[in-house]
Amino acid sequence: MGTEAELGPDTEAQRRQVEALGPWFHNLHLPGGVQTAPDHFLGGDFPRFKWLQVAGWLPADLCGWSVLDVGCNAGFYSFELARRGASVVAIDVDSRYLAQARWAAQQLDLQRQIEFREMGVYDLARSDEQFDLVWFMGVFYHLRYPLLALDLLARRTRRLMVFQTLMTPGDEVYPDTGDHPIHEREPLLAPGWPRMAFIEHSFSGDPTNWWVPNHAGVEAMLRSSGMRVTARPDDEIYLCVPDPLIADHRWHTDAQLRSVTAAIAAAGS
Repeated sequence: MGTEAELGPDTEAQRRQVEALGPWFHNLHLPGGVQTAPDHFLGGDFPRFKWLQVAGWLPADLCGWSVLDVGCNAGFYSFELARRGASVVAIDVDSRYLAQARWAAQQLDLQRQIEFREMGVYDLARSDEQFDLVWFMGVFYHLRYPLLALDLLARRTRRLMVFQTLMTPGDEVYPDTGDHPIHEREPLLAPGWPRMAFIEHSFSGDPTNWWVPNHAGVEAMLRSSGMRVTARPDDEIYLCVPDPLIADHRWHTDAQLRSVTAAIAAAGS
């Protein structure tokens, strides 16, 4: 970021607004050279370096595509997808992040392509909207009920889902998870059995980190929600598509999903 002497009047006002809206989790590059979080604790240029891991796997032209950005934060991914021509619905439960995103969208002249909504992923149970692309990065492990969210999002994915989560090390996959007798529990402890570590208190200083699955667990949960993995651009990023053959055998119905979501909402009220 330039010094005050190097900043023009508009850029100086922009810098003051960035400070007023902070702190920022997304480092956005704004016109005039202003950045919102240039010294990010994750290192590098976050989340740009995550975007670069998956950008080449997506169509360069997303004109005509509808996108749902789950947990949009300050809007970095929404902006990149809108630049490719997509029409984006960006949701987040944090009004501060949404204020950042709405302001940044105006600075980048992308506000006409993005609709920001203050809502959570479970609120999708009350909607029948579908999207060509569901962007589900950096949210799964922050959810108390992650598989419910994944089920809801799978039902709303027409073409493609980009899924990312914090994960435990290792790529092992246990060869036979089909069925085992009730007294044969040793396989549950074997490397590659699908599992998630539960975080009771906090992880990396963040009390909203609830779950850390392994690779086998991610693939199994995606399959159980009716999704088929087609690519893995990075260790923690999966591209998947709806698979009708799996979806036909899912245990839940839309009514069951709405019922479970309503029960969770009632318990928290």
